[in-house]
Amino acid sequence: MDWAPILTELERRRTAARAMGGEERLAAHHANGKLNARQRAAALFDPGTFVEIGTLAGAPGTDGLPPPADGLIAGSGLIEGRPALCGVEDFTVLAGSIGDAGSSKRYRLTELAAREKMPLVFMLEGAGHRLTNHHANPAPNDLHGLARLSGQVPMVCLVMGPSAGHGALTAPLSDFVVMTPQASLFVAGPPIVKAAIGEVVTKEELGGPQVHLASGVAHNLAADDASAVALARQYLSYFGPSSAPAESERQLDAILDLINPDPRVPFAVLPILAMLADAESLLEVQPHYGGALVTALARLGGQAVAIVASNPAVNAGSVDAAAAQKAAHFIEVADAHGLPLVFLADTPGVMPGSVSERAGTLRHAARMFAAQHRARVPKLHVTLRKAFGFGSSIMAMNPFDNQTVSLAFPAISLGAMPAGAGASAAGLDPDAAARALAEQTASAWNLSGRMAYDEVIDPRELRNALLHGLRLCAGRQLSPRNHEGILP
Repeated sequence: MDWAPILTELERRRTAARAMGGEERLAAHHANGKLNARQRAAALFDPGTFVEIGTLAGAPGTDGLPPPADGLIAGSGLIEGRPALCGVEDFTVLAGSIGDAGSSKRYRLTELAAREKMPLVFMLEGAGHRLTNHHANPAPNDLHGLARLSGQVPMVCLVMGPSAGHGALTAPLSDFVVMTPQASLFVAGPPIVKAAIGEVVTKEELGGPQVHLASGVAHNLAADDASAVALARQYLSYFGPSSAPAESERQLDAILDLINPDPRVPFAVLPILAMLADAESLLEVQPHYGGALVTALARLGGQAVAIVASNPAVNAGSVDAAAAQKAAHFIEVADAHGLPLVFLADTPGVMPGSVSERAGTLRHAARMFAAQHRARVPKLHVTLRKAFGFGSSIMAMNPFDNQTVSLAFPAISLGAMPAGAGASAAGLDPDAAARALAEQTASAWNLSGRMAYDEVIDPRELRNALLHGLRLCAGRQLSPRNHEGILP
């Protein structure tokens, strides 16, 4: 036998697979301002490091060749020098639908990620399961793999076009979900919705980014494909060694201009976090959902941390159902992947009222409390001005609850509830109400005297105090445990 015809046939098949849906469909895709699937994979990884698997996968068609890569570009590469895996739906091939071989390829990615401990990125733009599938493959599918993989490695999902059915379920099973303006996610697309329940709706109205940023299914919005890929690279950079230079200690002199010591005066916490973190290291996660709490990844002295911060600019920092859900998931992600947790508390408590009760806020707040209580990673707590009722507990303020450090600014107010409203509800006389108010406003001195806080700090010392806390826990080793994963 001669190798030449065999290798010629191999190259013919490779060339057909790499042609994707053909020049006409690729041109139409680019005309919509999108990168094609192979360009998306190339952008995710460091230049020249992408290695494909399953290039020739798929059932042969009438020409004897399978659909190019069976509609899913898959493989591995390096992201800032660290290995990672990806699967990219190719909308130019049978609308990015999931074929039988593509389904096996997706599961193969989850299997490799679990065994080799590599982050996994999926990029979605597809029609869900292919109508012509035989569904005869008894192997587990990628949803089984994703559910088992949760908490073992970071998982990112980028939605870059319409994504329906099985493929769309990748998003809520991932740690971090980014949508572009052209993206949409739904159980079933508009034609099926109309046939099933008679509702006439566009794909944007059904599951566009404004729907899912508000629903909490998606975390962040990116301007376009390239921005979404860059955001995935940035997110994953917090879950490994950083090449960024470590910044040293510094006083935050401007913080006194941003935070009024009167707890009734609101302030936006994001500028505080930007001031606190190493330069250009702050990434807010899920900024369009649950705004009473800000969740963000950042670096402090070069160390990646996960920050949960009250945001008094929204409902005075009262924690509603959305904020609690967002924070609970964020805390579980940080704990699973070993990121120290920084809590900055300035909250009157859990949101009261009938709307809040109907939303199940108590249950969601309880989940957040359980998540922070069970966290094995270092916890660093700071009470900025106020922390009342259960709101203080969910923000990790309870003394001796496995905090590495527990700190307070000097002008803090604590208690079961704010003294003004509490005195009225309890029917206290003026003298008793005055005593309650005086005790609350002296909380920093009273509680530091009983070691409820490790230290009362000048607000300008906030960054340095947290750096000292991170130094204190630098030698901590987390023992292996049977991690059950991060719930959607």
